[in-house]
Amino acid sequence: MADGTDTVGGADTPGSAASILARAGEAAAELRERYDELRAIERRIDDLGTHRVEAAADAYRRAHRVLDSYEDDATGTGDFGAYLTFESKFSAAVDVADDALAVDAFEAAREAVDKRRLSASDFAAAREALETPGEYVELLEERDDAVDAYRLARRNANEALSALDERIETLERVADFADVDPDAPVDRLREPIEAYNDAVNEAFESFKREASARALFEFIERTERYPLVEVDQPPRELQEYVEDASAGEEPLPTLLEYVDYSPSKLEHYVDDPGALRTTVAVHRTYLDRIDAAPLSIEWPPAAADELQYRIKELIPVVSRLDAEEPVVHLREIRSLTREDEYATLRRTARAREELSDEGLELLASGELEDRLSEARETRELVAAVLSETDR
Repeated sequence: MADGTDTVGGADTPGSAASILARAGEAAAELRERYDELRAIERRIDDLGTHRVEAAADAYRRAHRVLDSYEDDATGTGDFGAYLTFESKFSAAVDVADDALAVDAFEAAREAVDKRRLSASDFAAAREALETPGEYVELLEERDDAVDAYRLARRNANEALSALDERIETLERVADFADVDPDAPVDRLREPIEAYNDAVNEAFESFKREASARALFEFIERTERYPLVEVDQPPRELQEYVEDASAGEEPLPTLLEYVDYSPSKLEHYVDDPGALRTTVAVHRTYLDRIDAAPLSIEWPPAAADELQYRIKELIPVVSRLDAEEPVVHLREIRSLTREDEYATLRRTARAREELSDEGLELLASGELEDRLSEARETRELVAAVLSETDR
């Protein structure tokens, strides 16, 4: 059945149809906006020349690093050696090509500190002169931020596309049941199957509780003749122990009780306590799993011909449980499989089992094709935006 995050129809809640479509539309619009924003910034950089913008930004950063490193030591009556080092490094930092962007600003910054004695105001003047190339640093940062925003928007759009794919798959699964009769009396089929499963489980548990373990293993062994009754066969050493040891004459629950006995207590009940512990105890997991599940009929049931074949094999197997009721129910179910209505009942049963309540409501409302078309159109839109904004 569909889970709570992939409903068909319903209110505008997280995971609902309306929410999935709305988020997909928003994600596509956001991606388009972020792409256009990024392209606009990239065009501005291209028009200026990417290499020139990056060169100006690098020179700006170099210049500021020198200013920040030497301001305290190179001003006033500071260290003369630091002053000389500053002058040399700053001149190198602002030494740009004659055709560089903001070449005049770099020259103005150099001139602001080209003095025999420097003050804090000279450094401030240099920083002010560098404001123009600083704009190129900001432009590159804007580009980096725009790239991050674009990538996030693209990821969100791809996630929206995946959600739409799941939505469409869900709707197509509903469409597979478009021919279902929602008013079909499914209980006509459910009740005898449930009655059989209850009866065969009760009969098997009684047989397991009262018959010897040896008889139980003989019952299991006979099921090998019937391929459609898939019962796990016991391990060979366990089979041989139950066949040969006197303990095999005890019912299976009694053998399992023996496993928990102390060695001294166990000696009073079995001839060879060690053999019981190395066979029965070792294979307890297998023994605990022995139940009527392989004899039951699943819900929804199989197609008519398949179920008929299975019932044909189940009847002789179940008959060995010495209980008449399960066999009576099997024959009733087999009669139902021969009716024309069986396919309709089974189809409705499958729809009720496999579809969510919203899916069933959508089938009944007649709005399925409109919803499916809406989802497909939205998917085409998101896919187109993803394709058009790829870079």
